[in-house]
Amino acid sequence: MPKKFVITGGAGFIGSNLTRALANENEVIVIDDLSAGKRENLEGVEATLVKGSILDRELLKDQFRKADLVFHLAAIASVERSVRDPLLVNEVNLNGTLNVLEEARLAGVRRVVFSSTAAVYGTSPDLPKREDMTPDPRSPYAVAKLAGEHYCRVFSELFGLPTVVLRFFNVFGPRQDPGSEYSGVISRFISALLEERKPVVYGDGEQTRDFVYVADVVRALILAGGCSRTGSFNVARGESTSLNRLLEILGRVTGRDAIPQYREARRGDIRHSLADVSLYQEMGYRPEYSIEEGLRRTVDWFSEQRPG
Repeated sequence: MPKKFVITGGAGFIGSNLTRALANENEVIVIDDLSAGKRENLEGVEATLVKGSILDRELLKDQFRKADLVFHLAAIASVERSVRDPLLVNEVNLNGTLNVLEEARLAGVRRVVFSSTAAVYGTSPDLPKREDMTPDPRSPYAVAKLAGEHYCRVFSELFGLPTVVLRFFNVFGPRQDPGSEYSGVISRFISALLEERKPVVYGDGEQTRDFVYVADVVRALILAGGCSRTGSFNVARGESTSLNRLLEILGRVTGRDAIPQYREARRGDIRHSLADVSLYQEMGYRPEYSIEEGLRRTVDWFSEQRPG
């Protein structure tokens, strides 16, 4: 029997990929103010797009009615933006999350899945990052996400609303906008190579990240929606890849000369990042895409979007 899913931020990068995965066999409502999401991300998808904000409680009340599950991905997903405008980011990312939880509770929604971030771990050099580590957020963005996690826990314990928190590491894949301030390094690298520009690397390129292909993230979200557990879980591949190694692979995949333009390291950037994904693996999470296969699929998608 088809279910009703509501996806906040469902026209964005991760949200639109999730919408595409769920829409064929279910009723899917997308709530997105289109400040970062795009209508074209949902072209050809049988989902209902409701343009609006998670700050509008009446809108949430209307759309959550008879919903089985809410995937809450809407957010201002930028550390830099949160430093420039902490009040706005707090309003959207924290108060918006509280609105989603409260209206889901009142509507009798069965479960809420909340997208959080590896940024809650801060700059500690201890690796890999485990869910039982003490968080150390270093930006208003990370603070708001961590506070949202605490609200999820409280709503589960106090009100009986099951919640699952997924801490995303470095997600990449189709529909990630390289021109956006929210874009990841991979989309910018691919865009530069396809346009025959030198990719920009801040620092020496030996910094590492735990990259995960968006299709694996979508599977993690769907798993969270159907599981019986609550709590916070890392979503990543559980392996480190340096930016120089990333460019080496992209050069091979694109057939381009992937020689970067090195610039001074940015203040505040962490040197290494790596997730321990064993806790979520206990629930059945298994990343299926290698870095190279994910990059190949991402390059193919970006190539298809280029004029001509």
